[in-house]
Amino acid sequence: MEQGEAAARPVAGAATSFRSRAWFGWVLALTASASFSVATPLARAVIADGLDPTTLLVVRIGLAALLLGLTIGLTTPSQLRADGRCVRISLAAGSVNSIGMLTYFWGLQRLEASMAAMLIAISPIGVLSLLALRGEKVTYRHAVRLALALAGVYLLIGPGGQVDPIGVLWILAALVCFAVQLVTLQWYLMDYEARTVTFYVLVAMTLGVVVMWLLEGAVWHPLGVKGWVAAVVLAVVSTYLSRLLLFAAVSRIGGGQMAMLSPVETLLSVLWAFLFLGERLSPLQWAGGALILFSAVLAIQRLGIARLRPRWRLWAKS
Repeated sequence: MEQGEAAARPVAGAATSFRSRAWFGWVLALTASASFSVATPLARAVIADGLDPTTLLVVRIGLAALLLGLTIGLTTPSQLRADGRCVRISLAAGSVNSIGMLTYFWGLQRLEASMAAMLIAISPIGVLSLLALRGEKVTYRHAVRLALALAGVYLLIGPGGQVDPIGVLWILAALVCFAVQLVTLQWYLMDYEARTVTFYVLVAMTLGVVVMWLLEGAVWHPLGVKGWVAAVVLAVVSTYLSRLLLFAAVSRIGGGQMAMLSPVETLLSVLWAFLFLGERLSPLQWAGGALILFSAVLAIQRLGIARLRPRWRLWAKS
């Protein structure tokens, strides 16, 4: 009996350790989702107040790339080294993502944060559609998911056309860019270290937004106190810390579990927009948002079956 009890103790201890690790992983995951969720309403608040979106992105992405590079250099410097193929593809993906970030922020000049957050939640549908071009089997269920998403967009925009169509087009352009970036990483960089790829993507994003700033005339628009606070929060909380939390969470609970929190992030963004920006949605728009979130959940489940590596599909965030 004593031998049996002694043998059971290590098993019980291992089970307790596993549960503790899982619970801590979920705490990290929820914190990461909350960190990502503040980006859209915060950016909308300062952009609607007159802040230049390109200038804001230069500070946000540049500071985040610097912080991540320093962190990797001080903790795991070997992860800064990558072969030419990894660097080239990461830079290409980051360039596409920089276009997506620019169009997303331009969209926030015209659309409320809650609207933009709901629209960008269709991203998994875009990823699935691009995977179909690579040979992923298209089923009637994909058609159903796409129909749900399109119906949701129609209801969200409003049958009466009250929403700025240019703003919607900017957000949808961002959605396409984010989807292209994700499938590029999945197709060509699946076996590389996520932090290494993330760093080089952020470097390319920084270069991309700086190039756009130069094309716009290289005029530095003063951020002011409010703008600097917003830029630092966006860089440190919603870009740098959120990704570190994401990597830590994925290592504990897995990318599939983390991916299922994407709708939670969307709902949190809408909640912050309601609480702090005074935004509201009509009943029809709520119905549209619900259809979009439902189609996104179905698409995320399908992406798991399609073996789209979860760690890549998680961090193309606004």
